[in-house]
Amino acid sequence: MSDNRKILLAAINAKYIHSNLAVYSLKKYAEDIGADIEIAEYTINQYTADIVQSIYLKKPKVIAFSCYIWNRSHVGRVIKDIARVLPETEIWTGGPESSYNAAAFMEEYPEITGIMIGEGENIFKNLVYYYTKEAPLLSEIRGIIYRENGTVICNPPEPLLDMSSIPFPYDDLEPFRNKIIYYESSRGCPFSCSYCLSSIDKKLRFRNTELVKKELKFFIDNNIPQVKFVDRTFNCKKSHAMEIWNYILEHDNGITNFHFEISADLLDDEALELLSRMRPGLVQFEIGVQSTNPATIAEIDRTMDTDRVKRVVDRINGFGNIHQHLDLIAGLPYEDYDSFKRSFNDVYAMKPEQLQLGFLKVLSGAEMERRAESYGLVYSSHPPYEVLYTRWLGYDEILKLKKIEQVVEIYYNSRQFTNTISYLENVFESPFKMYEQLAVHYSAAAPDGEKHSRIARYDLLLEFIKKQYEELPLLYCELLLYDIYLRENIKTRPAYFQKENSQELRSVYRHYKEQGKNVHIEKFQYDIRKYSEAVKKNDEVLIKTGPEKRENYILFDYGIRDKINYEAGVSEIFPGDSR
Repeated sequence: MSDNRKILLAAINAKYIHSNLAVYSLKKYAEDIGADIEIAEYTINQYTADIVQSIYLKKPKVIAFSCYIWNRSHVGRVIKDIARVLPETEIWTGGPESSYNAAAFMEEYPEITGIMIGEGENIFKNLVYYYTKEAPLLSEIRGIIYRENGTVICNPPEPLLDMSSIPFPYDDLEPFRNKIIYYESSRGCPFSCSYCLSSIDKKLRFRNTELVKKELKFFIDNNIPQVKFVDRTFNCKKSHAMEIWNYILEHDNGITNFHFEISADLLDDEALELLSRMRPGLVQFEIGVQSTNPATIAEIDRTMDTDRVKRVVDRINGFGNIHQHLDLIAGLPYEDYDSFKRSFNDVYAMKPEQLQLGFLKVLSGAEMERRAESYGLVYSSHPPYEVLYTRWLGYDEILKLKKIEQVVEIYYNSRQFTNTISYLENVFESPFKMYEQLAVHYSAAAPDGEKHSRIARYDLLLEFIKKQYEELPLLYCELLLYDIYLRENIKTRPAYFQKENSQELRSVYRHYKEQGKNVHIEKFQYDIRKYSEAVKKNDEVLIKTGPEKRENYILFDYGIRDKINYEAGVSEIFPGDSR
């Protein structure tokens, strides 16, 4: 039934826009053998039956699945069905979800032949030799655990590779059209965070920077929209990071964005000066804060100067050119509900473009798994093994934080309510308290987890605001209207605000329409444009006092978008002036 030549590398990604660097790197590394190696990418949103059908029609001799926490269940179901419809096909897996507890994985899935453990390029290449050239023997291939005559055999580990010996996997960009490109310039991590698998690989290795620059030039020349570095801590070696950042700055094509996971407290004045000169949108940062509780930071073996992180994030905010994504983790040791509230407020005060409220995942092989019992840490038995409760944080409190996570995602991370939320914060004792109460309000309107349209979310926020006042201030209606039109020239106007439809405005619209411009014009009673600029600059005084009352007309130009937050260009106009 199977093709005696074809070897299939299968990736089941979280989203369509994602790609799987691992399978492309494995294929490229084994390419010189001349074997028939094919890549097939799917998503967890596809039906298992559809994936099985697609694989069946390819009829591979060997199939290897890339296995992670986000796709483990999906991969498991596909493996079982593939073994039924293609019984002669040999099935292998790789990736952290099958590697770090390989013997148990082999027992759970008797359908598989073996697992590639650890760094896969050379292991896969030797397996390709085995299946196509009948050499070497499985017993001679390092880095695998496999089944032979009903016995599970574990071979010695494969030595780590020189990063510069791994071929560039992106000769053909066609498969990555409309997808994020992933790239790595280093492997390993110098830190020992107990919840993370990266801490296991202590041997830091870097790709030769001249090679990196040549490869980045390929992305730049091809106007790739986004390149996401998967380096665990990109700036852990300053000279490496600075050379690459300098190259990106000097060869900026005005289009490509580069995403980095960094440690903010490692950035010194020289690095910050370089970053201040970047084009808005050229780079973006993901920064794992996780907690600001000193006891928690110490217990999870994390190295971080929280005060310096705050100073660095504030300085980068002042540049106005770099999107910052800051992470928090709920469920860590010594972090109870009140402690997490403080961590949230501390990170929120840093004003990142995105604040990711995540929940602890207890990964197989990580130090956190070994300490779970001492922490009273109970977590789901199914991927992604998320925390249910701890000695410090109960399940009821986890559920409350889940609802808070939802409204933070909707009303903060979407950047669609920035000005309204900034002013509304003044009504509450803390940002956390505001989102806590907003979560209760939102959940009451969606008891079964219904998803609301964007306009409905504005209406829900307005209803929440009404609860805070005896009479709804006009200012909030204008702030919401301003927030709406900053992002989108909507066709359906919110019911709470009537349109100014004077002859003067109609004349202005005709003028811009003749120029082929996509614009919208609103009349405001408050100077919200000036207030919005204060929000961007984190001017706490003006944010608290609010915008002054002043009749003005604002033009929203959708042909001009901010590179960081995608807001429309705004300007004040004077309809009475002759044009």
